[in-house]
Amino acid sequence: MTKLGDEHLHVVPRTQEEAARIAKVTALTTDFSAPEQFEERPAGAATVRARDNADAFSQPSANIGFEGELEFKVGNGLFRKIWVTAPSSTEASDGLGPLYNARGCQNCHIKDGRGHLPEGPDDNAVSFFLRVSIPAEVALNMQEVEDFIGATEEPNYGGQIQDFGTSGLPAEAQVSINYEDIPVELAGGEIVTLRSPTYELTDLGYGPLHADAMLSPRLTPQMIGLGLLEAIPAQDILAHADEADEDGDGISGRPNLVWSIEHEKIMLGRFGLKAGTPTIRHQSAAAFSGDIGISTPLFPNAWGECTDNQTDCVGAAHGDDDAQGGFEVDDTGLDLVTFYARNLAVPARRGSDDPDVLRGKQVFYDAGCTACHTPKFVTHRLTDQPAQSFQLIWPYSDMLLHDMGDGLADNRPEGRATGNEWRTAPLWGIGLTKLVSGHENYLHDGRARTLMEAILWHGGEAQAARDAIVARPKPDRDALVKFLESL
Repeated sequence: MTKLGDEHLHVVPRTQEEAARIAKVTALTTDFSAPEQFEERPAGAATVRARDNADAFSQPSANIGFEGELEFKVGNGLFRKIWVTAPSSTEASDGLGPLYNARGCQNCHIKDGRGHLPEGPDDNAVSFFLRVSIPAEVALNMQEVEDFIGATEEPNYGGQIQDFGTSGLPAEAQVSINYEDIPVELAGGEIVTLRSPTYELTDLGYGPLHADAMLSPRLTPQMIGLGLLEAIPAQDILAHADEADEDGDGISGRPNLVWSIEHEKIMLGRFGLKAGTPTIRHQSAAAFSGDIGISTPLFPNAWGECTDNQTDCVGAAHGDDDAQGGFEVDDTGLDLVTFYARNLAVPARRGSDDPDVLRGKQVFYDAGCTACHTPKFVTHRLTDQPAQSFQLIWPYSDMLLHDMGDGLADNRPEGRATGNEWRTAPLWGIGLTKLVSGHENYLHDGRARTLMEAILWHGGEAQAARDAIVARPKPDRDALVKFLESL
C-alpha cells in the first residue's frame, strides 16, 4: 500500500519519549469510577464552554487569540454569504449555480450543525441530497491502489443531484423519501420502531439516469472539531487499521485512499461520510462547486458541477469575469473559509462525573463500541497551527472505514469504500444535536430519530456491539444514551 504522510501539515516530528507518553495517555481506560484526566475538555485547549443555545457549535477555538478570532469572523461571513445569480450589481456575491443545492454554506450546515430532512412534499431538501455515479475504469493516478473501485460521474447529472436551477434552467430532479416502519424488541420488552427509507427521484430535468447509476443519500454533518481531526497523525490512524482482522475481533477498519488535488498525490481520506476527501480545504472547495456552483482554484469550472450534456448550464452567465480575479472564490477566500471550518470549536463535556454517565461509559466500553469509536488521539506538533498543535482530543472515531451491514448500505462505492462501508462518525458534541439543529436526525441519511435508533441500525462489523446493547437491561441502555448525550 502507498505510504501515507501528512503533506497538508507542517509537522515537528515526535521524539521517542513523546510517542511513549502519548501511547500511555491514549490507552483505553479500565476505571469507570470517575472521569479520566482532561476528559471534560474533548478538544484540549481549543475546547469552549458549552452554551445552552443554538450557537453551541458556532464558537471559535478557545486558543486562536485575537487575530485568529478576526480571521474566523471574516471566514464566517463568507460561510454565511447568500450567493446570487450572475450578472449582478453585487459582484462579490454573484456566480450562484447555475445548478445548485443551496445558496450558501450555512444553509446546509445549519448553525454549523447537522442538516434537516424534507418533512414532506412542501418542505425543501436543502441540506439533504443524493450523490450519483456509475462504474468506470480506475483512473491512472489511483491504479497503484489495488482495491480502489473505479467510478465516474453520471453523464447527464454529474456527481450529485441538484434540486435548484437559476432562472430559465430546470433543476436536475426532486427527491422524495418514503419510510417503512421496523419494530425492534429490546431486552425487557421495550419496542423501538426504526424507519427504513427508500428514495425516489421525480421531475428529471435532463433525461433518464444511466442504467448503472448508483445513488447515495447524504445529510450534512456537524462541523465542529474538523481542524483537530485533520491534525491527527496519519500513522496513528493507520495503527488502528486491521484490514484482515488479524486479531479476530470481527473489526477490520480500513483507511480510504484518495487523490489530493492540492498535493497531487494519494493521501489518507479523512472527511466526508466515506472519508472521500483528504483535507478541509479540499472538502470546502468541493462543496462550493457541487453544492452552490461556485468556482475556486481547486475546482475551477465556473458552471460548478454541470455536465457536458447540460449545455445551457455550461453556457450560462457566471461570476468569474468580475473583480474576483478569475474565480468566484479566490485563494484568499478559500483560505478564510478553510480557517473558519478548521476552528469551529468543540464544546466542553457536560456531566462527565454523573454516576449514570459513568455507568453508560462502561456500557459503551464493555459492548465493544471503542473498537471503532476510538476515544482519544494526540494531534501533531505543528509549526503554523497553534490551535491544533499537540492537543489531547476525544473525538470517539478511528477515522477508518467499516462495513456497517446491509441495513445501512448505500451500495455506492467511493474510493476504497465499498457500498457497505462508512467512516466512523466522530461522536463529540452529539448530545447537543437537538439544541443546535432543532431536531435529531442521525446517521448518513438522517433516518435515526434518536441515539438508540442509530445504535440499532448498526450491523456488519458493529453487529456484536449492537446486540450486546440490545441484551442489556433498560437502566444500562438509558445510561448509555446519557453518556452519549454528555459528549
